[in-house]
Amino acid sequence: MSWDIFVQDIPRGARDAGDIPEDFQPRPLGERSEVIRRILEVVPEADFSDPTWGTVEEPEYSIEFNIGDEDEIMAFALHVRGGDAAAGLVADLLGRCGWRAFDTASESGIFDPASAADSLKRWRAHRDRAVRGRNEERGAPSRPSPLPK
Repeated sequence: MSWDIFVQDIPRGARDAGDIPEDFQPRPLGERSEVIRRILEVVPEADFSDPTWGTVEEPEYSIEFNIGDEDEIMAFALHVRGGDAAAGLVADLLGRCGWRAFDTASESGIFDPASAADSLKRWRAHRDRAVRGRNEERGAPSRPSPLPK
């Protein structure tokens, strides 16, 4: 399970997913090579040996960049696992690149750098409940999740 962030063109004035007009047509983020170049400027340790699926592996977190195989990138996903430092990296990346994103754990549905750590904590709580529920279904004792915090 991961905290999923979906990067795409979102209207600047939208503070909530419901603020986006139904007829809004997102613009491309750029060519794949340009998107990867911009990510690497912010996250030089990212590994894009597979240009469709980049990764960052740090002691406190991991992030997968699901770029896809299209030349023109309309959107891409970040699959985040780990501690609060990951939220800071995502906020830094989006801010420095001028990108906006949907946040599956955000109350508004849109990534907000000011509340990113809280959003990640909500996701971890959801993950822990899901893992606990699966363990209980299998009859396994309920215990803290072995997944990274």
